[in-house]
Amino acid sequence: MLLAAASPAKLTEAAPPDWVAEWLEKRAARSQPVAKTAEPKADAESRQKDAARRAAQRGKLAETGIAALERWLKDFARLGLAFAQSAPASFWDEQAARMVDSQLPGAARRIREMSALPGSRPDWAEVLLLRLGQLHLLIQAYRKLDRLPDATQQDVRYLLGWNVNQDELIASTPGSCDDWLVMASRTDEDEKTGLRTQVNWLWGRASKRPAQILSFAHRTQPLDTSLVAGLVLHGELVYFPGAYPLRAIFKEKQIIQSVITPGGFPTLSAFLDEFAAALGKNPWLEAFPVVLENVIPNQASQNWLLCDSQNRSLPQAAQFNSPWELFALSGGYPLTVFGLWDGFALTPLAAWADARRVSL
Repeated sequence: MLLAAASPAKLTEAAPPDWVAEWLEKRAARSQPVAKTAEPKADAESRQKDAARRAAQRGKLAETGIAALERWLKDFARLGLAFAQSAPASFWDEQAARMVDSQLPGAARRIREMSALPGSRPDWAEVLLLRLGQLHLLIQAYRKLDRLPDATQQDVRYLLGWNVNQDELIASTPGSCDDWLVMASRTDEDEKTGLRTQVNWLWGRASKRPAQILSFAHRTQPLDTSLVAGLVLHGELVYFPGAYPLRAIFKEKQIIQSVITPGGFPTLSAFLDEFAAALGKNPWLEAFPVVLENVIPNQASQNWLLCDSQNRSLPQAAQFNSPWELFALSGGYPLTVFGLWDGFALTPLAAWADARRVSL
């Protein structure tokens, strides 16, 4: 290239060697678009029949899976909660595999999560009993699906594993335009399947409404890197249908230079009232996002609490690893805390002290 730039006359054109010419011909042939044989387009009636047939097939598989799940729950009740501590891995894995075969991946996920509960926390038996009850309620709801409100029908299908077409959702559903603060982000990986799940929690400045955005990738595939904890994005967010919508997807978004300290519940009583109302709409809520204002972390015996101005308290989750960091950030003064409430304890994920944000 240097020679061509300095002395172009020294470089003369010549015919390429035969092997180069042959390679160029093949490359040109490969670059030509292949003519596709025109296929007759299926008419609307045929597409509807195909969709109905697929729905009927899935319905039969789901009915088989629901019946198997109910038998498993009855066997579990007969054996008792104490059996869960010594249950072999096959007790959980085989049932989860049956749910996958029945195209009920949501039920399979719940069974796998329950398998990790025994011995994992002091109140594991209470939590496991609640999860079993929710699974039984899900079975009964599916069997009476046509008698439920439309929003609850969406919840039941989604919890069992029906997918929502996101393109159709974006095109057909009005969004909520706001400044969205990325409160926290977490990535989990299923060791058996290699599926990585990124959970992002957002909070709207004007709406004071939480939103959950999920991203999925298999092993080394990239995940969404635009939702970094602490960023503020202005955009339109579309919520998935449900009785108490939390999961959402962006129609459009852009990063803005702004600092937000989220506003939430001024007292624990107000938060618990809202949580009770949310459970009335969707009794299968597993992680309820909450922003608590003016709470002070405190320790009582070996337990960590969050106390409000009315001297009421909520326990912090035993698996929360940074209680001392939260206590030091407070210094005995009120904080704003964002966390996930599971009905038993709160897991703090971020805190604000005088507009300073700290991930936990």
